[in-house]
Amino acid sequence: MKILLFGKSGQVGWELQRSLAPLGEIVALDSGSTGMCGDFTDLDGIAATVRTVAPDVIVNAAAHTAVDKAESEPELVRTINSSAPGVLAQEAKNIGAWLVHYSTDYVFDGSGDQPWLESDATSPLSVYGATKLEGEKLIRQAGCKHLIFRTSWVYGARGGNFAKTMLRLAAERDSLSVIDDQIGTPTGADLLADVTAHAIRAVRQRPELGGLYNLVAGGETSWHGYASLVIDFASRAGVPLKVSPAAIKAVVTGEFKTAARRPLNSRLDCGKLQKAFDLQLPPWQAGVERMLIEILEKQR
Repeated sequence: MKILLFGKSGQVGWELQRSLAPLGEIVALDSGSTGMCGDFTDLDGIAATVRTVAPDVIVNAAAHTAVDKAESEPELVRTINSSAPGVLAQEAKNIGAWLVHYSTDYVFDGSGDQPWLESDATSPLSVYGATKLEGEKLIRQAGCKHLIFRTSWVYGARGGNFAKTMLRLAAERDSLSVIDDQIGTPTGADLLADVTAHAIRAVRQRPELGGLYNLVAGGETSWHGYASLVIDFASRAGVPLKVSPAAIKAVVTGEFKTAARRPLNSRLDCGKLQKAFDLQLPPWQAGVERMLIEILEKQR
């Protein structure tokens, strides 16, 4: 099997290089690659790359994910998050390849308190959410064999993430204020990558399993709950911090002014995924603690 991976340098792309390696040959690219185009602002270039590589599977881990910045550059975001996946889908259709693509809980408006199903009506609140939804639609319209995974609150030990920010601030400040009315599930890039590899093997044998799936870790929390776990874990590991878990103030979203609106309810129901691929999704706490162990060992 030949796999063409876009977005190799991101958190998910980095983990995909590991998880996909046992499946076959990987051609991994990002926006700075030379020789072949991995730049999603060059639509003709990425189409040519697909034709040159002629992969069995295309995995798209590239995206414009700067949610607030997206509000001020909608056309660029649309090119990367919508037009480029549409081009990949058309090229995949032409050569009979599978396309794996990642989407987001931001396609929903965040209303209510029930976990979102794949079939629920979408209503994005931001440019980022709208362009990711457009990308989904273009993939389906192309008629290629595809897997689309909607996920949320993605983190990885590599690069910046929420946990690292909390640890830095907790070492600098005497108190922290963290949002408590946005509910979702911290989901590791490693989990996304491992499930992706499992799903690719499955759909190659059973093409009827293709389609749209929610994919997050088990359970749910708020950003405040997430921060509290991080600070508590680090404190018990002996990390010198000024802030204790009890000193983290819970605040509402309105106290932080941002360019893009965030959905308050980012819960995603993963029952369809678990049934289709016979999977058990680990609790979010297990993944975060594993990531923290890796981060803290590097700091020693």
